Amino acid sequence: MPGPLTGKTIIEIGHMLAGPYCGMLLSDLGARVIKVESPEGDIGRTIGPHSVGGHNTYFASLNRGKESVTLDLASEEGRAGLARLVGMADGLFTNLRPAAIKKLGLTYDSLKQIKPTLACLALTGYGLDGPYADSPAYDYVIQAMTGVMLLTGDPDGPPVKPGFSAVDNSAGIMGALGLVAKMLEGRGGQVDVSMYDTMMSQLNYLGSNYLNSGEQTERIKDGAHPFIVPAQLFQTKDGYVVLFITHDKFWRLFADSLGEPDWLADPRLATMSGRSENRDLVVSRISERMMEKTAEEWVEQLAPLGLVVASICSLADALESSLSVSRDMVIEIPVDHDRLRLIGSAIKVDGEHPDFRPPPALGEHNARLLP
Repeated sequence: MPGPLTGKTIIEIGHMLAGPYCGMLLSDLGARVIKVESPEGDIGRTIGPHSVGGHNTYFASLNRGKESVTLDLASEEGRAGLARLVGMADGLFTNLRPAAIKKLGLTYDSLKQIKPTLACLALTGYGLDGPYADSPAYDYVIQAMTGVMLLTGDPDGPPVKPGFSAVDNSAGIMGALGLVAKMLEGRGGQVDVSMYDTMMSQLNYLGSNYLNSGEQTERIKDGAHPFIVPAQLFQTKDGYVVLFITHDKFWRLFADSLGEPDWLADPRLATMSGRSENRDLVVSRISERMMEKTAEEWVEQLAPLGLVVASICSLADALESSLSVSRDMVIEIPVDHDRLRLIGSAIKVDGEHPDFRPPPALGEHNARLLP
């Protein structure tokens, strides 16, 4: 079934993760995404040890449903091929370094003579211009520079990187939003999205707290929320649960379920503000009780009350869960007498279903698109 971007053609000149993820999101929504690769191909084609049906699984996880052409954009022939593609496109995006973007003519100012209504996105580390523009930018570095690592982990341990590519993925999403918005406007122009800005914007309430009070958010044991108590990990008989209680209504349900009427009479525990001011007391009281049962037993007791509680899942647990199945978050694509299993699309549109197709072979569509 067609998606909301059906009929739109977008050129991707990207590699690794942020750019290709941006392109895959657009493809899942129905856009025709033409991936322009160097003759050597996206380096993502060589990352990781696994392949299915001849498809590298790292590359497949970021490039399904696209078309691939190979062009040497530094050559006259390559520039002519790009001009042909731009003439049929609604949008173009790239996550090359700014110096390469400008040198290869991948900005709106360079391409508007070919297609005045073309929406262009530069998805970079620190912005298309500025003093940091051409500094190396990777997920790890941006997490360090924006304070994300220092906000993560145990207060007595070292800064910690989240266990997945939070910056690259977030930038890909932000880039897709910016490009679609510019395409919707219909006038053509340049969109500038950086990995650094993306992560800074996601520090919203933490940044606001510092900017308006001067208080820096510190790491708190067990991943606790800086303002809401209790909202953190708690150890149980056999593992951990996450417990997140905001309104006093839910605190009353929680205390009643545990048979703790004193928690409702003590002003240090009974109100949201009291709990925030007396974090150590609240956490110690709950911690003692949580050790009485297993994680699953607590989930079975508290979840039916409408409380926010969950046991800790592994990636395997999550992928194989009934929830993932019900939300179509694991998909299968037939490939050469095999099946390629990938993560599905997070965006569901009523009455439409993504056309999940295999990732393209390198230069697979040269003959059709570059005669």
